[in-house]
Parts: sequence; C-alpha cells; structure tokens
Amino acid sequence: MNKLLVVDDESKIRAVIREYSEFEGYDVTEAADGMEAVSLVKDRDFDLIIMDIMMPKLDGYSACKEIKKIKDTPIIMLSARGEEYDKLFGFELGVDDYVVKPFSPKELMARVNAVLNRKNSGTAKAEPAEEVMRFDGLEINIPARQVKVDGEKVELTPKEYELLFYMVENKNIALSRDKLLSDVWGYDFFGDDRTVDTHIKNLRNNLGKYRDFIVTLRGVGYKFEA
Repeated sequence: MNKLLVVDDESKIRAVIREYSEFEGYDVTEAADGMEAVSLVKDRDFDLIIMDIMMPKLDGYSACKEIKKIKDTPIIMLSARGEEYDKLFGFELGVDDYVVKPFSPKELMARVNAVLNRKNSGTAKAEPAEEVMRFDGLEINIPARQVKVDGEKVELTPKEYELLFYMVENKNIALSRDKLLSDVWGYDFFGDDRTVDTHIKNLRNNLGKYRDFIVTLRGVGYKFEA
C-alpha cells in the first residue's frame, strides 16, 4: 500500500484529501505545517507528499528544500496562487506537480496516480547496458543518479536528473517540448511548455562548458547531441 503524507494547515482540506486518498487505497498521514512534515520524513518513508505552500512555521517551498536534502520523495504542491513564477519556482525545487486551489479532489487523485505510476515504472525499468556514459569531461551514471563535470560531482534537482537522463538515453534524437513533457513529467502537463525551457536553462548552467551538448532545435525542441 502506497503511503501519502498530506501537509496543510487547514484541517478541512486534509480531511477531504484523506477521504479520497483512502478510497483509492492509500495509507494517509497528516501534518499541519512544514516543520512537522520535515520531522515525519526524517523518521518515516512516504511514497508521495501532497503539500500546501502557505503554512505557518515553515512554508511549503522551504519544507520542500529540506525534504529534498533528505529523501527524493515525489511532491505535489498545493497553492491558492496560480502565477507562472510560483509554478516554475516549485519545479526548479524538484516538485513533481502543482495544483491550484480550489481543486477537484478527483483531479488531484488522478495526478497522484500519474506521479506514482511514473515513479514505479521508472523503478522497474531495466538498467542501461552502459552504467557510466562519458562525453569528453561529462560523466553520467544513470543507475547511481550521478553527474560529474571534469571529475567534480554536479548537484541537480530530481527533475533535472530525469530530463538529462532521458535526453542522454535518446541522444541524437530530436525531442519536442510536448514529447519531453509527456515522457519526463509523465502525464499531460497542465500549463506552459516554457517549463521545459526553464529546466533546460538550469541544466545547461550546471553542465558548464559542456552545456553545448544540449542543442536547441528552433521551432521543435531540443536534443542531446554527442
């Protein structure tokens, strides 16, 4: 049974999410603020976290940063704000999805199922024949989720790892933004495809002098050219 952690300072919202989640067969734990959520994650393992942004003591963004330092648990953020900046900032932190309040509990459950299905299918995927791939001074170890630039380890967000690994596994193939959103994010993305551009920009910055391995295809998307 998949374990969910629901984090929101409004008890009514937690109750609604619990009701629908338990109906779907999930085991639910609740937290009323970010600090409580971080404490729970330190002591227990969860398959997915649903977390509000605006909370007392520790907001959702700060809690997400702390949690990602500890474990790579998928996170769906809830927010009453729907501005593009808020969404992109969340995705840069490694958030897997972003749901704007008021939301449909059924839609939230569909997104929970999509994120978990992607996570589980990724776990079951066979490891590539090459455990470590090298492109000049860029070293990519997909099973270990490790990237090195000239021998120095590079810290990427979980989504940046997934994006880079996907592009490397499909190197020299043109990948449209829609294709990247569908295969890396794992579902029909509700939002602006500039999310891909933001992640590509951050990824290139982290790759330093090897940034040019990621080639922009005007009017199409991107490809990893090696």
